[in-house]
Amino acid sequence: MSAERSDSQRRATEARSDETLMSSGRSEARDVALIVVLLGAITVLHLFTSTSPQAMPMHLLYRKLFYLPVMFAGFVFGRRGGFITAVAASLLFALHATVSLGGLLGEHIDNLYEIVMYLAVGIMFGWLRDLSEVKTTDLRQLSRQLEDAYRKLEERAIQLVNIQDYTQSILRSITSGVVTVGPDGSVATANPAAERMLGVREVDIVPRRIGTLFADDSGLDEEVAKVLKGRIPKSVKDMRLVTRAGKILHVQASTSRMRDVDGRILGAVVTIEDVSEVKALTDQLIRADRLAAMGELTAGVAHEVRNPLGIIRASVQLVEESGCDRERVLEATSVIKQEIDRLDRVIKALLDFGRPSKPYLRLTDIGEVIEDVVLFTRRFAGQSKVTISAQGVGSLPKVMADPDQLKQVFVNLISNAVQAMDPAGGLIVLQGSSEDGFLSVQVSDNGPGIPASDLKKVFDPFYSTRDAGTGLGLTIVHRILDEHDGHIEVASVPGQGTTFTVSLPVFQAGEEDR
Repeated sequence: MSAERSDSQRRATEARSDETLMSSGRSEARDVALIVVLLGAITVLHLFTSTSPQAMPMHLLYRKLFYLPVMFAGFVFGRRGGFITAVAASLLFALHATVSLGGLLGEHIDNLYEIVMYLAVGIMFGWLRDLSEVKTTDLRQLSRQLEDAYRKLEERAIQLVNIQDYTQSILRSITSGVVTVGPDGSVATANPAAERMLGVREVDIVPRRIGTLFADDSGLDEEVAKVLKGRIPKSVKDMRLVTRAGKILHVQASTSRMRDVDGRILGAVVTIEDVSEVKALTDQLIRADRLAAMGELTAGVAHEVRNPLGIIRASVQLVEESGCDRERVLEATSVIKQEIDRLDRVIKALLDFGRPSKPYLRLTDIGEVIEDVVLFTRRFAGQSKVTISAQGVGSLPKVMADPDQLKQVFVNLISNAVQAMDPAGGLIVLQGSSEDGFLSVQVSDNGPGIPASDLKKVFDPFYSTRDAGTGLGLTIVHRILDEHDGHIEVASVPGQGTTFTVSLPVFQAGEEDR
């Protein structure tokens, strides 16, 4: 509608402009005619008035009358019109003065002065008129610019209102709660979904701090403060919130800074997504997964224990049947000791897996951890003709971690790689990198690789490709990295090698406060 109104206004302006041009043309013709008539009338008065001394006052009056058309022409046509009219008046008066008033020089030089005054008055009044016209043109141009600016401002205001209505419609329609807070952490707005979650109206919570909206905010107010102060770029956490009415909400709270076009911080946006149903389903899946894992663990333990017990039983029977033959007794007892040691390793690994120690987190240089690991695994690897190389780990950023448990992770990965190598030896490379708030360390070997069908089993308890292995090493590695908010991935190409990628979150300023 604003475009149609602008078109109609433009057409009306063009029509008025055409009418003004036509009217101006007719007016100029009348003005020229009037000037000619005045000049002619004054000249006629001079010609038909006697030149006797008694009539000289009349001639003095008539020659003053020439100023009228000169000033009129200057006001109407500007400097050019005033000058032309002044020249015409000067010629007419000069002719009369030469013929009837004694000439232009000598004792009648005042006639020449009068002619000079005609020219001066014509130019001056014309100049004043031109100056006024320039100012009028400038004012008209400024007026048009102001009209254009006002029209654009009006259109922009309509667009902003439409965008605001559209944005409000989006906020009213989404099911997630959206709360905006100012630079001081006080609530500025809350959408209807947030009102329903919190059980309060927007007018009742503005401008209170977001932490005061809950009986238990699970540290949400602290996360918002960290984001506003720039200690962390954003925050995404699963939280258990308790409203003032006692309602328990399992939510995923996301907090990010809100900036204007110049980059100034206006506050923060807190998005609260109710994941209570998702959490309930997740808990069910976790319970089912735990039951399945327990079944696999039980089967694995039974398998790992049954075999040594069977061998021990057979060895005991061999002792009973040996008839005190020393060589057969020693052979049987040696087998019994080996199987008991095997049972002890299984039980120890099972205890390490079942009763994990809590990591002692501190600021850790991952490069130093890897240097230590390479130092005390290089001799073990050398015995199997395996070379270990570390690249790009010295410049990695620091992490909050337990260095002893990280050493356990990398020792386990290197040991597995060494044991998987061909007897001819091979190469293990540790490569470090950092990106998007995470550092990664790749442990790559050029061994036989892992079949694609077995890749998904490598972290399962008691899965091992070696007869002497317990199958709990990589499971413990996975648990340790979970405790550090990290993760591990594996990729392998049979016949070319295997790569384990360990990823850990980079230390952020203010992380010690959490």
